[in-house]
Amino acid sequence: MTARFGARALLAGLAIALVAVPFGLLALFVEDRWPPLLGIDRGGRDGLHRYALHHDGFVGAMKALSTIGSANVYAPVLLAVCAWLLWRRLPRLAVFVVVTAGLSPLLNGLVKGAVHRARPVVVDPVAHAPGLSFPSGHAQSAVVVYGILVLVFLPALRGWARPAAVAAASALVVAIGFSRVALGVHFVSDVLAGYVLGAAWVAATTAAFSAWRRDRGEPPVEPSEGLAPESAGAL
Repeated sequence: MTARFGARALLAGLAIALVAVPFGLLALFVEDRWPPLLGIDRGGRDGLHRYALHHDGFVGAMKALSTIGSANVYAPVLLAVCAWLLWRRLPRLAVFVVVTAGLSPLLNGLVKGAVHRARPVVVDPVAHAPGLSFPSGHAQSAVVVYGILVLVFLPALRGWARPAAVAAASALVVAIGFSRVALGVHFVSDVLAGYVLGAAWVAATTAAFSAWRRDRGEPPVEPSEGLAPESAGAL
């Protein structure tokens, strides 16, 4: 039992490290102003900004995506999910949602304060955003929120619905991150860092939830099956 637990803990730690290491490298490159990364950031900022200035419909679509990826949308959705889970007598899944979604903004704020990167500056901006830039809170939140929804509700889906849900969630994550660069309020590296940090955070809380299950004598989490496959009927 101890050997199996140690092996699983090691695998969980390696999975988290595989996601966290790229984030550390991105932060290092941003701090050191690595020329290739600066070139990508400036190219993405300037190219998309030039396009946005002459396409009002594009700007409107990007603002809509940005709104979809905001706390004003996520908060009521996640509150409804928590209420549903509690009503269906699945309190541990509700705890997972609250902890994973609730602490993610705090993590983002701590990292932003440590890196302290200013937002992009463009002539004639099409959008404005307060605060610091690295990592993108919208990108991180998109990974966290859609990751939560997929992990929680995947057991209730069957057949083609599973890959379709994963594909739809992935497409929304990419679209929301793209919208932040297109609106000129984030660099490409900000968005990539948000994705990586969000994935690392979801991996960490999923590993903790898996350990919680093992402590109760339940099988560990298999992400491809969702957090609690045995709860499919209740979901």
